[in-house]
Amino acid sequence: MTYEKVKNLNPEEFKRFCGVYPETFKDMVKVLAAEKVLQKKSGRPSKLS
Repeated sequence: MTYEKVKNLNPEEFKRFCGVYPETFKDMVKVLAAEKVLQKKSGRPSKLS
């Protein structure tokens, strides 16, 4: 099931499908989005640069 379909479930069905309540899931997404912005690219630079 895609995220677009899961967003439209009621809270009980969302908890059954994902394992957490929608409010908790939204908080988790906020934390991950903030960390992704701060994440730096690691690894060896490309030879073409």
